Amino acid sequence: MDPIAESDRLVANVKTGTFLPFDSAVPGMSVLQVDHDAPFGAGFHIFRMEPGTTTTPHEHTSNEQFFVIEGDIVDHDGVAYGPGDIVCLRKGTKHSSYSENGCLLVVHLGTPERPLEAGE
Repeated sequence: MDPIAESDRLVANVKTGTFLPFDSAVPGMSVLQVDHDAPFGAGFHIFRMEPGTTTTPHEHTSNEQFFVIEGDIVDHDGVAYGPGDIVCLRKGTKHSSYSENGCLLVVHLGTPERPLEAGE
């Protein structure tokens, strides 16, 4: 078996990695993504919301799966998720989420979300 070349292995740590702002229009959300071949905010990544943050209303263009590592997150319809919850939101789901105390999620999205237009 050949050893794995350093250039073939990408590593980041959730405690020391560089989180990048997710949406410049909405402060308080950031992403730690190791695979930069995937579109930003898609693929497998860590998503962080600061306390009091609400996401922009959006539509999923693929299934979104996430696992709540810590904190709280509540969808616009009042469904709340907490540590240990694993969730799948189907392609076509339209929603926004709020975190009162902040949260850290492991997320997998096949394609980036689509922001909703006013009235959608």
